[in-house]
Amino acid sequence: MSVNYAAGLSDYAHKGKCGQPEFIDSAEELRDKIEQLTALIKSSNHCVVLTGAGISTSTGIPDFRGPKGVWTLEEKGVDPTFTTTFDDAIPSYSHLALVALEQCGIVKYLVTQNVDGLHGRSGFPLDRMSILHGDMFIEQCEKCNQKFIRSSSVNTMGLKYTGTSCINKSRRGVGCRGKLRDTILDWEDALPEKEFEAALEHSKKADVYLVLGSSLQIVPAGNLPLHCRKTGGKFISVNLQKTKHHKKTDIVIHSYIDGVMKGLCDALGVVVPTYSAPRVLLHSQHCLKKGSCLSSKISIFDGNHFLNIDSKFDDKKTNFDLKPSLNSTDLKRKYDIPNDDMVKKESKFDT
Repeated sequence: MSVNYAAGLSDYAHKGKCGQPEFIDSAEELRDKIEQLTALIKSSNHCVVLTGAGISTSTGIPDFRGPKGVWTLEEKGVDPTFTTTFDDAIPSYSHLALVALEQCGIVKYLVTQNVDGLHGRSGFPLDRMSILHGDMFIEQCEKCNQKFIRSSSVNTMGLKYTGTSCINKSRRGVGCRGKLRDTILDWEDALPEKEFEAALEHSKKADVYLVLGSSLQIVPAGNLPLHCRKTGGKFISVNLQKTKHHKKTDIVIHSYIDGVMKGLCDALGVVVPTYSAPRVLLHSQHCLKKGSCLSSKISIFDGNHFLNIDSKFDDKKTNFDLKPSLNSTDLKRKYDIPNDDMVKKESKFDT
């Protein structure tokens, strides 16, 4: 599907300030700021990251309010051009760097405003991430709330029916057969409650809050970093433009995100993996206790088949590839994640 999903949203007049000037730090300024960021990260106990469209521009997916952003061009009456699709886009260095930083226990939680699915497809654990505005690769049943991860993007947006029925079954073997909807929010749609509650909880807990590629103009997501400052945490922004909370930011880095993340990972001695194919990781290796991580029931949709995941917890198999096709043996294998009761009883991390 085209990355211009914004064209499918309803008309909305209040899209924020578009086309603001961009700034680039000098090499010396950038080096000094990365050193400051590295020191903060090393001393942090609970680092939270929030990502916006800017983290994906190097993959060919345009942002919204930059000089060539979708809404900036819209204001000028110019049609944007696109060099990729959601299905063809691959995670950037920064997406993979966040995966490595989470695996090292440095990044404790990720909040994303992006719908491109690149965090999930890069292998960032789904139970340590809040996807606030929806995901082009996730459908959800309106009846039982089961989520399904697809190997290809959906063709609808705005929480509309995708034309697919739920294959989830109860413990008695009774099929749900509810209708599936996409998870992409339109302007007036409310944020998913569990996702936002988890994002808010970790934002309040953060002692370092790193914002990558967001102007922070869309609320309530844009106000989340401010919560860490109320408890003495540090707020760092990496963005070419000034953000809405520019004056409240402790370190403002005006540079390209991939370069900043490479400098950070090099300074921390963190090895960033290379990308070969889409991978989905359901659970972080740091989830030490059953049911300790926020998650929902999820199934995998691949081609014309679903790879169903039971709601019983089993951490023996949590990582797998999204393949072009599945054979009958693959379809019979069941991979488990926490059920809703576990989520309600325990939603905090142990680390």
